[in-house]
Amino acid sequence: MGCFFEGLHCRECGASYPGGPTAVCSLCFGPLEVRYDYPAIARAVSRQQLEARPKTMWRYRELLPLEGAVTVGSEVGFTPLLRAQRLGQRLGLSDLWIKNDAVNHPTLSFKDRVVSVALSRALELGFSVVGCASTGNLANSVAAQAAAAGLESYILIPWDLEPGKIVGTLVYGTHLVAVRGSYDQVNRLSAEIADRHHWGFVNINLRPYYAEGSKTLGYEIAEQLGWRLPHHVVAPMAGGSLITKLAKAFGELETLGWVEAGAPRLHGAQPEGCAPIVNAVKAGRDFCQPVAKPLTLVKSLAIGNPADGPYAIAAIRDSGGDAENPSDAEVVAGIRWLAECEGIFAETAGGTVVAAAKRLAERGVLAGDQRVVLLITGNGLKTREVLEAECPPPRTIGPSLGEFEELLSEDRAVAS
Repeated sequence: MGCFFEGLHCRECGASYPGGPTAVCSLCFGPLEVRYDYPAIARAVSRQQLEARPKTMWRYRELLPLEGAVTVGSEVGFTPLLRAQRLGQRLGLSDLWIKNDAVNHPTLSFKDRVVSVALSRALELGFSVVGCASTGNLANSVAAQAAAAGLESYILIPWDLEPGKIVGTLVYGTHLVAVRGSYDQVNRLSAEIADRHHWGFVNINLRPYYAEGSKTLGYEIAEQLGWRLPHHVVAPMAGGSLITKLAKAFGELETLGWVEAGAPRLHGAQPEGCAPIVNAVKAGRDFCQPVAKPLTLVKSLAIGNPADGPYAIAAIRDSGGDAENPSDAEVVAGIRWLAECEGIFAETAGGTVVAAAKRLAERGVLAGDQRVVLLITGNGLKTREVLEAECPPPRTIGPSLGEFEELLSEDRAVAS
């Protein structure tokens, strides 16, 4: 396999950097971005060659920032893209699809993609200790994949994270540290730790490589649709990186000639209690006003000062997209709609996406006959507690056919 990764460049001033463990430009303090030799990629690989490869995200390895072979997470990705007819009927959308990363390997979220790339690059750079700041899913994935790679890991989380995500991190034997503060405070502390101890924090000093893993969602959507692009994609937003990388992925596919021109409109979803990017889009601003104290049950999206906020705003606007910020009650309803209609149990971020799509459809932003893809990025088993009040306990009967028939008669009476 050839290496088509050429290093890093600053998104703001364009300064070039070698591919080391750094995420910020030393000249203007802008964020660094991975660059590739696209003409060489186009000469080296075709769509037909990609289709013959194993069905993981690494079938697109030429477009990911490694110099050598994949060493962590070789089985990650290529999750199902499912036609969602029953949910589409509820939303008034006749060509609705679900990209279901709630079944991703190994920890049931899209974060497995970004961690696979980041830790593979961490090993290339010689790190033996890795870590992250996380609102939950990233913690699970770093802990799991670090364990599989034999790496020591330190993971920092806000102290009030959902219990399921805490257990789902501790089980891998990581060093888990709960910090009395918001995610933004956790993130600042993680940056100080990474700098002091020279550890590889996936979303700090390894962030340029980590973020590239998100692009594989876009590649897979295009391939699974027969190398066609959807008209619309609705994505959850926390730090804002995912939606910017979707824009990059679709642009790369056009550059390589693997899809026809005409990128999708990108729509962002955040919960009402922490929606700095959505608020900026709705207000017509090109910058985010930080949310000092997020107030939402959607912990995985509760980042008050999103690192990629301005770039997420630009990705939405440049694509002709929009954004919505449903309430927590709408989020819970979104989780139930997806489960009841399609048999997919999503965590709160997925409920946010469904609820945002409902709002966008009601506003006419999502047209009924256009191809719409909703990104479901995490599994509902991680946030079961938000549904406890919504789901009544089972009715109890004795081991008697007569008691069951009485219950069935009550159900039939209610239905009629």
